[in-house]
Formats: sequence, C-alpha cells, structure tokens
Amino acid sequence: MKAGIIGATGYAGAEITRILSAHSKIKELFLGSSSFKGEDFASIYPNFYKTLNAKLETPELVIEKSDVVFGALPNGLAEPFARACVERGIPFIDMSADFRFDEDGATYEAWYGKPYSEPELHKNSVYGLCELNRERLRASPRIIGNPGCYPTCASLGAWPALAKAIAAAGEKIIIDAASGVTGGGREPQRSFHFPECNDSFSAYKTGSHRHTPEIARNFRVMEGKAREIIFTPHLAPMNRGILSTIYIPLKSGCGLSAVDINCVRPPSNAVKEKEREFRELYAEFYAKERFVRVLPPGLCAATNRVRGSNYCDISIHLDQSGSTLIVLAAIDNMVKGAAGQAVQNMNIVFGFNESEALNYQPALF
Repeated sequence: MKAGIIGATGYAGAEITRILSAHSKIKELFLGSSSFKGEDFASIYPNFYKTLNAKLETPELVIEKSDVVFGALPNGLAEPFARACVERGIPFIDMSADFRFDEDGATYEAWYGKPYSEPELHKNSVYGLCELNRERLRASPRIIGNPGCYPTCASLGAWPALAKAIAAAGEKIIIDAASGVTGGGREPQRSFHFPECNDSFSAYKTGSHRHTPEIARNFRVMEGKAREIIFTPHLAPMNRGILSTIYIPLKSGCGLSAVDINCVRPPSNAVKEKEREFRELYAEFYAKERFVRVLPPGLCAATNRVRGSNYCDISIHLDQSGSTLIVLAAIDNMVKGAAGQAVQNMNIVFGFNESEALNYQPALF
C-alpha cells in the first residue's frame, strides 16, 4: 500500500510519518506540505536523515498517488481534501476536529467558529475512537475523524463506569487533565515558549476548552444519556503525555456510605475491598483491548510509562469515604492521542493486525 500524509511537517504529521515508516504493509510514503513544497523532509526533521528519503509534495499530488491519506492539518481545512479522497475512493483519516462530530454541524460551529462547508461529507464519516467504534470502522468508511487527545484519555478512563451504570445519575463528572506542550502544535505560541512553560504548571482555557463537547458526547454515547461534565486542562512542563484525573460520584449501592465530613479517616479495609471490585470491573471490561492496560494495586497511571507508545494506562482508586471513584488515565498525546490512533484506525479499516507498527514498548526515559 501507499500512504499519504497532508501536513506532514507538523508534530502529528511527523509522528505518523515515523510510525508508518515501520509499517510492514506500507511500501511507499508520500508527504505533503504547502509551506515546504519541494524540500527534503529530513531537512526539517533531521532525525529522519538517511532513514527516510522523501521530498515534500503538494497535497493534491499526495492524494493522487496514495491508497490512504492522513490529514494532519489545523482545524477547518480538511473538507476539501476529504472530498478529493472520497472521489478517488480512498479513505481519509483526519486528525483535526473537522470530522469528530459526524453530522452535528451546530456543535462544531459553536466551538470552532465556522460551519461545515460540505455537510454531506459528514453523513457517512465515522468517529475513530477505536475501542468504541471498531465495528463501524470495519465497514471501511471513507472518512474517519480521529479523536482529540484529551477526549481519548478521558473517554477510555470513564467508559467502564458509564457502561456498567455505577455512576450516580445526574451528578457531574469532573476531569482534571494535564498535557505536554506538543499538544499545542508546532506553530509558535507565547505560552509554549521555554521560559513561559518550563518549571511551571498552569491551567488554560478553563471552562471553555474545545474538547469539552467531544468528551460530553462520548460520555453520552457510552452511558446512553447526557451528563454534565467539568473539564479543566493544564499545561505541564514536559514534551509528551496526558494524565487525566476523573472523579466519578458513585450511585447509591455501588459505593460505601460517606463518613462524617468532620472526621475524615484513612481508607478502611471496606473501601480497599470496594476499590478492588472496581479494578476487576475495569480489567474485565478491557480484557480484550490490546492498548488499554488496567494497572494492578499500588501502581498509579503515569505519563512516563506510556511515552512513545499507543497504550492507555488506567489505575483505579476510591476516595477515603468510598463514595467517589477516582480514575487515573495516561496516554502519549502524540501517539494514542493522535498519530498512533490514526494508524490503529487504518489497521482496522484495512483488516490488518490492529497492532501493526504499534506493537512496541514505551520508552523508558
């Protein structure tokens, strides 16, 4: 097969180039960039020197030569390229937000500031959260909307609790999440300059981050009903990774009775036993998922244990009263949160081994 990447010089584009260059089914790679057309890819990313000989071409030429195309473009630019791929009869896997809301153009316009220019394209696109929509992906859709990084992490972390109906009805679910600076993309921004983000930990876009409606939509699909969420993203002084802390109030009968709030005690044996039950629930739910690892007792999910990999690590905890489930979920935002999941989507669509080119250990350091 021949694969094309439009927007190959961005961080996500470069990461998917790295992954696909080791894919046994991909025999040729065509890299597209309007800004760097004609330049050697290795001149922009020297880590590819003498390992990948590729000149950057126009997006139109990339589409013409490819059997599958990945879009690694800023939001709002994908529709014309998706249309060109549909007309050629090849899949387009988009890593922007442009195809994450299916036909819900109103939500997209409200949060991203522009309407769909070609609404008909969205009627048959599939949201590419692999674990959630695997069967729809196996039907070989022509357009796949790759999920956002924060929604991937939060959704995988909350899904078993929502699907198994252990969350208290009508209660808000709170997600505090921290991401490395690559989540902001390659274009320079003041907040991502070294003096601004090094040795600092800060929240941003509090109450207004664009991934909020995507997380809420996923929770609604997973639970079968709408639920209010509070999502607060943070910028962490690291290159890669997302850690989400998800607070899920337990419905009556699932948790334990709350202790006197004026006399907070350490977790009791009963709380620890209940925590074990929820850990087993999560482990059973994800038992057949190659890239979701439910961690044993004593381990907390951490970004350094998934770095450079397609894994989502999940650890299960309870508060001291046993009334709130605390789920920690960690991913590499550039892999499971972007390029790795896009390749996983391609593998499903074409019937390849789902872990092809993704079956490697996380980097130690």
